[in-house]
Amino acid sequence: MRMRKIASALFSLALLVPGTTRGYADAYHAKPKLVVILVIDQFRGDYLDRYRDDFKTPNGFNLFLKKGVHFTDCYYDYANLVTAAGHTTIGTGSYTDGHKIPLNEWWEKGPDGRLRLVSSVSDDRYKLVGVPAGGEVSPGASPHREAASTLGDELTLATQGRAKVFGISFKDRAAIMTSGHATKGAFWTDHDSGAFITSTYWMQQLPEWASAFNASDERARIRHAAGVPTGSFYEEVGQKPAAVQYTIDFAKALVKNENLGKNDVTDMLTISISNTDILGHKVGPDSPKQREMIDAVDVSLDDFFTFLDKQVGLQNVVVALTGDHGVAPTMRAANDAQMPSAAIKSAALLKRMEAILDKKWPIENGEKGGEKYILGGEYPYIQLNQDAFEKVHVTELEAETAAAEALNQALQENGSEFAVKSSKPAVPSTRLADPLGVGSVYPVAKMRNGEIPDTELGRRILHSYSPYVGWAIFLNFNAFQFAGSEMGATHYSSFAYDRHVPLDFYGAMFTPGTYHDRVAPVDIAATFASILRVNQPSSVEGRVLTQVMKPDTGTGNIARPVATRKGTEK
Repeated sequence: MRMRKIASALFSLALLVPGTTRGYADAYHAKPKLVVILVIDQFRGDYLDRYRDDFKTPNGFNLFLKKGVHFTDCYYDYANLVTAAGHTTIGTGSYTDGHKIPLNEWWEKGPDGRLRLVSSVSDDRYKLVGVPAGGEVSPGASPHREAASTLGDELTLATQGRAKVFGISFKDRAAIMTSGHATKGAFWTDHDSGAFITSTYWMQQLPEWASAFNASDERARIRHAAGVPTGSFYEEVGQKPAAVQYTIDFAKALVKNENLGKNDVTDMLTISISNTDILGHKVGPDSPKQREMIDAVDVSLDDFFTFLDKQVGLQNVVVALTGDHGVAPTMRAANDAQMPSAAIKSAALLKRMEAILDKKWPIENGEKGGEKYILGGEYPYIQLNQDAFEKVHVTELEAETAAAEALNQALQENGSEFAVKSSKPAVPSTRLADPLGVGSVYPVAKMRNGEIPDTELGRRILHSYSPYVGWAIFLNFNAFQFAGSEMGATHYSSFAYDRHVPLDFYGAMFTPGTYHDRVAPVDIAATFASILRVNQPSSVEGRVLTQVMKPDTGTGNIARPVATRKGTEK
C-alpha cells in the first residue's frame, strides 16, 4: 500500500514537471503550449485535394490531411477578397463591417487635407526598424486601423501580457493584421533587400537573434537557390519556390530564440506564406509553376512541423491552416477550357466613366486643376472624390448613383473597347466572346444604411462595408470577368472561386477526418478562443466548430471518442 502511494505521488509530481507531457500522444493536459495560425496567400480551397497525390512528406500538408481535420467547403462570407481584409478577418474572426479593413490600400485625406494613398498598416507616427542603410524608414506600420481585437490580443489580455504573440510574413499587412495590437512583435521583409524588419510600434531595434538572421548568409543562400542573384527580393526572389523556406527559417529562429511553447501560458505564432500570391498573380492557379510552388510549401511545412515536434512537442501544439482568399482562373486558362472569360482594361474604363460624369457636371478648369470625380483605387470598390462632387453641390448618394450609371453606360455603349483582346482564337473558333457586364453595383451610402437586398449576396456585400472607403461604389463584374491581363490572375470578388479556401486543424483535441460541413475562416478565432478558454475577439462572427473536437472530460484531459464520425478518413 505504501509503495502504491509513493508511486502515485511520483506520478502526480511528474505531471507538474515541464516537458513530461511530451509522452502523452492520446491525451492533452490543460491548454496547448503553442497556437500556430498558418495562412497561405492566394490558396484556393480545391488545391489540397487537387494536388493531394503530390504531397509525400509526413508533416507537411499530410499532417492535416491524414492526421488532422480537413474541411472541403470553407468559404468567406464577404465580398472584398483581398490580402489585408483576409488576414484581418482570420485574426479577428469578423468581417470588414466588424474590423473595418476593406482593401490593401485606399485614398484618404492626410493631416494637410490633401488626398493620399495609404496602406492598411501605414502609420506616420512610427518608423521602420531594421531597414538597411539608405532605405526608407517612414511611414512606419501598425495595426491602428484594425478596429477589432484578434485572437492574439485576447490571449494577451487573458494572460495579463505573459503570452508571447508574434506574426511573420513576407508582407507587412499579413504579419500585422493576423496577429494584432497587443503582440510582442510582427516581422516582414524589406522589399529590396529581403531583410526582416519591423516598426517602432513594437520595438526600437530588432532582437539580437533577428539581427543575426539578417546578417547571416541566409538571403544569399536563398537567392542562389532561386537563381536570382540581383533584383528585388520580394518580387524576383519571392516568386520562386526556394523563397518559401526563407519565411520558415525565420519562423524557426523566432520560436527557438523567443522560447515559444516553453512558458507557463500559451504562446501564439501567426505565419503567412506570401509566395503563392506573388507567383499566382503572374501565372494563375492552373500553371505548373504554381503547382511547383505548392509542392515547395509542402516540403517547407514538413521541415517546420518536424522542428516544432523536437522543440515543443506536436502534442503540445494546435495548428490551423487556411488561405486569405482564393483566385479566379486566368482569362487564357478559362477560355482554353471553353469557359467564357474576359480581362478588363480598368484604366480605360475609369477614364470613360470620368468623361461621362464630367459631361454631367463640368468642373471648372477640368483636368487643368487636377480635379477628378473618379479616384479609382482597388476593386471591388471604385472610390470617388468627395471634394469634387461637393464643389458642384452633389450629395453622396447622387454621386454614387451617377457613378454606377456611368459604369453601366460605358460598358453598354462600347464594352469591347475595354476588353483585353485574346492572343489566341476562341475555342471553338465559332464562339463569340461574352459582352462585358456588371453583376452587381451598389452605392456605399446604401451599404452604410443597410439598403441592400436581403439575399446571400446582399449579406456578403454588407459584410464588406467600411467607412474607410469614403464615397465609393461597390461592384462585381460578371463571373469570370475581372480587371487585369490575359495571362495574369486576380481576386477580389464575391464569386466562389475567390471565397473558397481550405480550413484544416491539427491538435490533440481534434477528431481527425475529412468533413464536408460549410464553414468559414472566421471560425478559427472562435474555435481557438474556446479551446484556450479566453474571451472571443471583440467583433467575432465565427462559430466554435464543436463537431470536430473531442469531448473534454473536465479534468484537463481529452477523452478518446467512443465512435468516429461516419464518412471521415483516418
